[in-house]
Amino acid sequence: MIIFNSLEEVNNIEPCAIALGNFDGVHKGHQALISKAVARAKELGIKSAVFSFSNHPKSLIPGAKPVLNIIYQDEKADLIEALGVDYLFNIEFTKEIQCMEPVDFIEKLLVEKFNVKETFCGFNYRFGYKAAGNTELLKEEGKKMGFVANEIEPVIIEGEVVSSTLIRALIMSGEMDECAKYLGRNYDVGGEVVVGNRLGRTIGFPTSNIMLDDNMVTPQNGVYITNCIYNGVKYPSVTNVGVKPTIGEYKKNMETHIFNFDKELYGKYIRIEFLKKDRDEAKFSSVEELSAHIAKSCENARKYHGL
Repeated sequence: MIIFNSLEEVNNIEPCAIALGNFDGVHKGHQALISKAVARAKELGIKSAVFSFSNHPKSLIPGAKPVLNIIYQDEKADLIEALGVDYLFNIEFTKEIQCMEPVDFIEKLLVEKFNVKETFCGFNYRFGYKAAGNTELLKEEGKKMGFVANEIEPVIIEGEVVSSTLIRALIMSGEMDECAKYLGRNYDVGGEVVVGNRLGRTIGFPTSNIMLDDNMVTPQNGVYITNCIYNGVKYPSVTNVGVKPTIGEYKKNMETHIFNFDKELYGKYIRIEFLKKDRDEAKFSSVEELSAHIAKSCENARKYHGL
């Protein structure tokens, strides 16, 4: 897959069937939409493409609440590539694009830059100045400009429309096993292992600590059954997300105890894959009581992992 990170890089593109959207989770709904574009491109003998933005359009709206990311940019590209896409137009959403009239957005970007022959988007896809463009306009202009516009029905699982909003809500409420149904994979968070307070080592549960990225949606405070991914290998683990209320006041972070693991991870990059919540974070009356609850969570995680 060829990735274009700016419009300046996009020149002399072969005819494309393009999936349009933010794809900020590449969840099961996004996967279905992108797969339709890929399949159609193969039928027509043309290139398949995804047109998305590297930053969320709401980031340019003054006073708008930031939209927390579900995946990292490199992960997003990897997931899209795995669906068989030829081109990823991962363009920064700028003031210039924000102020484009919808018809100009279609003509200047989709037709002239991306050489579109067919588009695929969700029923709620909006574009152009003040989000005035919609699927109906795409269909109308497509007839005039020589491309076909397809509106794809939402994917529904267990009566719920699959959406990034739903997935964020499930992550923030700690429903990680429910989240996986809609995301199509386990939710994961990555980071560099930093030095913590080393309390875990003194009570028999050494942990690897990760400071959380403020731009990412993070699970509700609590203890989770997890996998730790290091150098492409998954290790069974148990992870606490929270502020460590029993031992002081800390910024929200993540600390993971990896079973049957003795490698030194300080300064190394790891990912934590969330499988299931074990319990809420709680403030205990003593370190001894905390230790007993950690032991119980480890026991539960070991059973879950079949250790």
